[in-house]
Amino acid sequence: MTTTGFTDPRPVYTRATEQAAEIIKAVRPEHLDAPTPCTEFDVRSLLSHVVGGTRRIAVVGEGGDGLAVHPTADGVADDGWAAAYDEVRVRVLKAWESDERMTSAVRVPWGEVPGHAALSGYVMEIVTHTWDLSEAIGHPRELDPELAEFALANARTVLPDSRPRDAATPFAERREASDGAGPYERLAAWLGRAPLGRS
Repeated sequence: MTTTGFTDPRPVYTRATEQAAEIIKAVRPEHLDAPTPCTEFDVRSLLSHVVGGTRRIAVVGEGGDGLAVHPTADGVADDGWAAAYDEVRVRVLKAWESDERMTSAVRVPWGEVPGHAALSGYVMEIVTHTWDLSEAIGHPRELDPELAEFALANARTVLPDSRPRDAATPFAERREASDGAGPYERLAAWLGRAPLGRS
């Protein structure tokens, strides 16, 4: 869906959260201490970051101060991640229903931007972390390539080669994707990640 001057990210974000929910439901107890391509997180801490980050963008959509929300979820039992994500996923979708929210300015960790730009950034985040999680637990299902293409287009816009990546950038230096790489591996490479075993 295209609105005046921008592509509405809400349908894509909805699909991205549905995909993330499916992968989170596939996590088993023996996966929780496993490494992920996002080297600062194991599976458990990545789940905490996904739930906490989703809560943050829900608060932004509700008109609150998302930067006051810690981007991790504490106190979730090991068997409670799927329910915790489902709860916050429903909240964030409701928070961003309004068309007005798409054009009003909101504060996110990378600055003050229009709502559509903020939510597009969170599409990139949830799609990338879904790939991280899927990679960590052995790819329980095929991921939607259109979501990765949307996220990659956004990543190339907000993190072009002309923009240096420093300690304040939450992504490592871009890697070269392998020949014939699919959209998820190209997205991962643009954000400085590599499949497990090839880092």
